[in-house]
Amino acid sequence: MDVLSDVIAVMRTGQPRSARVAWHAPWTQQFASMPGSAGFQVILQGRCWLVQAGSEPVALSTGDVVFRPHGRGHVLVDSPATPATGPACDPDAQPTLHRHDSDTDRPATAPATIILCGGYQFDTARTHPLLPDLPELIHLPAHLGRHPQLHATVQLLGDELAHPRLGTDAIVPALLDTLLLHILRAWLDGQPVRASDTGWAAALNDGPIAAALNAMHRDPARPWTVAALAAEAGLSRTPFARRFTALLGQPPLTYLTWWRMTTAARLLQESDAALNVIATKVGYTSEFAFGNAFKRHHAVAPGRYRRSGGGLVPARTAHE
Repeated sequence: MDVLSDVIAVMRTGQPRSARVAWHAPWTQQFASMPGSAGFQVILQGRCWLVQAGSEPVALSTGDVVFRPHGRGHVLVDSPATPATGPACDPDAQPTLHRHDSDTDRPATAPATIILCGGYQFDTARTHPLLPDLPELIHLPAHLGRHPQLHATVQLLGDELAHPRLGTDAIVPALLDTLLLHILRAWLDGQPVRASDTGWAAALNDGPIAAALNAMHRDPARPWTVAALAAEAGLSRTPFARRFTALLGQPPLTYLTWWRMTTAARLLQESDAALNVIATKVGYTSEFAFGNAFKRHHAVAPGRYRRSGGGLVPARTAHE
């Protein structure tokens, strides 16, 4: 797979959650801080404000998408004048339309703010270095003609949640994963490209380095050398190694080893494949060599890691 698809596949765990909710003014909704998770809100109808401690309120309108990659808490309110205190949102609510009215006699036809909200759980032992590079809040305003795939996914997801039918339980998780990828794509595409920039956004927007990263992710079992990766990037060996290290803070083969060990940890947890099969999938010609490399990286043998469910020790990050 390509880098971004692999990052999501290796980090996300469990089923994503979502609900389509509606509020009538005046209203306030808290979204609690949830370490190890990421949350989103899409304004399907109406307007509101996002309030976060230490930041200016952010005005949101129909079609806007908000993504919190680090699970930081915030509050949505109908107006900056409304007190920013209220009930916590339940992301595990049934995916149907819920109304939260301060006045039970208010007619259901009264203007409402309708929001699609949800979240993803990440495995903190397999955090890809792309995640820490993301800002606390990603706000994608609804500009006409921008991010058409993102807004098409939002439309499909909103329709499924508003009108569940046969197959909805299978369609919604797939659409939520698609939504996450489109949000990250839109953010990456919107980052300015400057020669002095470093980090994952810069690397994925750098054609030669992105080509080398995608080659590693497509075929981690290949016996890669710096020269072979440089060829994928269309650069000579030394300039490639220097450019890769400058952007990502580590040499290419160091990242490759981290990715192989992260992939192996996921396979140990999520499959019953034999150790020699996993060793081959991540580029080791013998189970013995794989076991030694895995133990150096995770501080525990592969078999014991599998029996523990991966919870014995935290995995090293790609920067260690």
